[in-house]
Amino acid sequence: MKIRLENISMKFGDLYAVRNISLSVAKGEYLTVLGPSGCGKTTLIKVISGIWKPTEGRVTVDGEDVTDIPMEDRDTGYVFQNIALFPNMTIMDNVGYSQRVKDTSSDEANRISKDHLELVKMFDRAGMFPSELSGGEQQKVAIARALASGSKMLMLDEPLSALDARVRVELRYELRRLVKKLGITVLHVTHDQEEAMSVSDRILLMRAGGIQEVGTPLNMYRNPGSIFAAYFIGETNLMECTVSGKTKTGKTTVRLRGGQVVRVSKSGFKAGDPVVISVRPENVYTANDGLGAEIIGAVFMGTYWKIRTLAETTDYIDYYVSSNDEVPKIGSKVHLVFNKKATKVFARPKEGLEEAIKLE
Repeated sequence: MKIRLENISMKFGDLYAVRNISLSVAKGEYLTVLGPSGCGKTTLIKVISGIWKPTEGRVTVDGEDVTDIPMEDRDTGYVFQNIALFPNMTIMDNVGYSQRVKDTSSDEANRISKDHLELVKMFDRAGMFPSELSGGEQQKVAIARALASGSKMLMLDEPLSALDARVRVELRYELRRLVKKLGITVLHVTHDQEEAMSVSDRILLMRAGGIQEVGTPLNMYRNPGSIFAAYFIGETNLMECTVSGKTKTGKTTVRLRGGQVVRVSKSGFKAGDPVVISVRPENVYTANDGLGAEIIGAVFMGTYWKIRTLAETTDYIDYYVSSNDEVPKIGSKVHLVFNKKATKVFARPKEGLEEAIKLE
C-alpha cells in the first residue's frame, strides 16, 4: 500500500509532538523512522496507523483519505515495543486472534496461524503460552500475529529495543526477510542507527517533531545533508574552521583553528565563510606529515580499535586501527590526514555547533 502524508501535525496542549510533515511511502517500501528519544517518531506512526487523529493534515492510503478512519478499520498491523501477547492464550491462538475476531472459521484461522508461525520459525512452540517463551521468541510471535491479520501495512514501534543485543541482530534480518517476502509496506520506529541502516530501503531522520532528512542508508551515511545527520548517523569528527579558498581542480581549502590548511570536497562556499567540516573516523589516517595530535585513548571494538586524539586545533579526532595492527601508545604523537573526497563541508550553524547537534 502506498502511504501519503500531507502537512501532518499532532499537538498535545500547547506542545507540537509532530509538526508539518509531508511524506510519501511507496508500496512495499521498508521505511525506518529514526531519531533521538522524544523527537516524535512514535507519535507519527500512531497517526499513520489511526491510533491518533492528527491535529492538522491528512493521511491517504492508495489515494483514499483515511484520516478519520480508526485503526481497527484500516488494513494495518502494529507491533509494540512492549510485547503485548495475551498471556492466557496459546501461541497458536494468539496468532490467530485477529482472524477469529473477523469470524473466520476455526480451521481457516488455524491454517493461517500455522502458516505465519512457520514464517517466523515458531510453529514448534504453537501449544505453549507466552510465559514459556524467551523475549525474542515472544516478539517473533507478536510479529506473526500482526502479519496474520492480513494487513498490507505494518507499524513497528521499537520492536527490538527490549531484546538482548544478539537477539536484536538476528531478528532485524528476519524481519526484513519476512516483510519483503510478503510485499508489505513497513514503517519501523527506532533510535538505533545500526538497526536503521541494516533493514531500511530509506531512512526518515526526525528531530524535534520535524523531518531532518530522508534518504537511503548509504546516501545518508556518505552524503549527509546536515550537520545533525552527519552526527547522528554513524560516527564523525566535527571541526569548526573557515574557508580559505579553492584549488585549481575546484576542491575547497579550509583553515583549521590552529592555522593549518587542508583540502576537502568541492563546495559552494567562498573564502572567509565560517564552516564546519565532517570526516568519519574511517577516513582519517596517520602519515609522516599532517595535523599534529596526541593519542589520549584507545577502545577495543572487536575487529578494530577506536583511537581518540587531541589535535593541535584542540579538537578531539577519532580514527580506526585494525585489531590486527599494533595499537599506538597513550601519549604518543601522530600526524593526521583526511580523505579529501569524504570530508564534507557545512555552513557553521548560527546557533552554534553544540546546539545544532543536541539530541533533545
